[in-house]
Amino acid sequence: MMFGLPFGMLVEGAVSLLLMVTIGYCVVLNERLKRLHADRDAMRVMVSDLVQATDLANAAVGELKQSAVEADLSLRSRLEEAERFGIELANHVAAGQEVMQRIARVTAAMQKARSPVEPAPVESPTPSKLQSALQQLAARQRIRGDAA
Repeated sequence: MMFGLPFGMLVEGAVSLLLMVTIGYCVVLNERLKRLHADRDAMRVMVSDLVQATDLANAAVGELKQSAVEADLSLRSRLEEAERFGIELANHVAAGQEVMQRIARVTAAMQKARSPVEPAPVESPTPSKLQSALQQLAARQRIRGDAA
């Protein structure tokens, strides 16, 4: 006997103390497991939301790609049409200049026939803004042709 207590009681007390510590630890672990399960459920919801957001983003990217392709095709057709109109306009301007030169020659010939005085030579008209714009358009078409 130690200290007046039987050895069995001492062992029983130590076992009881260890059981109480074990039960307390089990309660703490149980609370942690409950929080872990709650966090797991919240994580599932978050992952599900993330998957949905990713699917929506993928669909939006696909639609953007399709819109870009459609815009590119539309822009190409409009550019081709504008180039055709530019060429046609340049042809009309050239034809107009030719007509103006003919009119100038006819007018000069008529003035020469009417007056015995030697007329001053007729100068070609100065380039207008339209002519310079057409020259720039023709230069641009040459540059685009070289780049292609």
